[in-house]
Amino acid sequence: MASDRDSLAGTGILLSLVASGRARTRADLMALSGLSRNTIVNRLKALLDAGLLYEDDETMRSGGRPTKTLALGVDFGLILVADVGETSMRLAVTDLRPTVLIDEIFDVNLAAGPEANLGSITEKFRALLARLDRRIDEVIGVGLSLPAPVDYAAGRVFGPSVMTGWDDFDIRAWLEGRLGVPALVENDVNLLTLYEWRTFWPDCDHLFFIKFGSGIGSGIISDGRIYRGAQGAAGDIGHIQLANEPRPLCRCGKYGCVEARAAGWAMVRDLRAHGLTPKGSRDIVRMVRERQCEAVAAVQHAGQVLGEVTADVVSVLNPGVIVIGGTLSSLGAPLFDEVNAVVAERVLPLAKRDLRIEPARSGSDAGLLGAALLVKEVRLSSDAVEATIASLGEL
Repeated sequence: MASDRDSLAGTGILLSLVASGRARTRADLMALSGLSRNTIVNRLKALLDAGLLYEDDETMRSGGRPTKTLALGVDFGLILVADVGETSMRLAVTDLRPTVLIDEIFDVNLAAGPEANLGSITEKFRALLARLDRRIDEVIGVGLSLPAPVDYAAGRVFGPSVMTGWDDFDIRAWLEGRLGVPALVENDVNLLTLYEWRTFWPDCDHLFFIKFGSGIGSGIISDGRIYRGAQGAAGDIGHIQLANEPRPLCRCGKYGCVEARAAGWAMVRDLRAHGLTPKGSRDIVRMVRERQCEAVAAVQHAGQVLGEVTADVVSVLNPGVIVIGGTLSSLGAPLFDEVNAVVAERVLPLAKRDLRIEPARSGSDAGLLGAALLVKEVRLSSDAVEATIASLGEL
């Protein structure tokens, strides 16, 4: 085993270049790594022999004879991910594509506090690994998606949020102490943004993602990376306060927030005031599809509010694409027509010239796979990849 480890010394830069998608051929590695041809040949052989990389049958025309492409060996490591919601949680083990290998959904009580919930998560992670007959030392990292404001650098939740009692608890350190592998904690919308961008808009360096469901939040891709702001609070558009009257009370305790005017919970409140009985966002979608006029009017009003805040975002950030996801993004024309109309009216020509406003293409796995992508990108980055290789069990 020691000799195997020795043969992998210095290979991290090559693995990182392939894992990031920047290098697909040996010629790419030569151009990007700054290493000599002989060094690349020797180190690449060690990576191929260990199964960390493989040469794909796909070929690329390089102007001469076909060239084989390099790809990440997706089976040499595993990622543990948890997509935590307000009332339920989905856990999974993924490979490095990432693809979900096994998953489980169970009810949660966030009010029980972090230690009770995180203890349950670690137990279920170990059970999932056992069902796959895999070991914890094959795991390169853990990713947690949370429905709350997250200080990414600190690995902690900060309120107000639905995660009462979790404020300033060191989630990352707790998980690392129990599982023995690096952990990352991120806001759920940022992870949806990451997955949608990497999967469907990889050539767009400036993307704005809006999660429109029971609540409203957003994620920002700026210059080809997630923009989190100074404390990780960037993108909290749901709690921008609009001045026009009336100014309804928001769940955060303030008045006039975008959420309190347009989110799923706010539409449920308003429709109940009209004598209807929706329980949540899915009922609103059903009612609109059944063409219930009160529901259609509520969605059109929400679209106008969302359009107003989106227009401000376009003026400040100038994204190339705005993607709207979440349960209520499936509402179609009653929503998107209003958003587009307000943006077209309020934004200057240059900022909206090539702007696209699109529904999300991601499915129900987006939160889990976004968490897995984050772990993969961090743990296989040029700064961390050598430590990641060293931490793995038998290759």
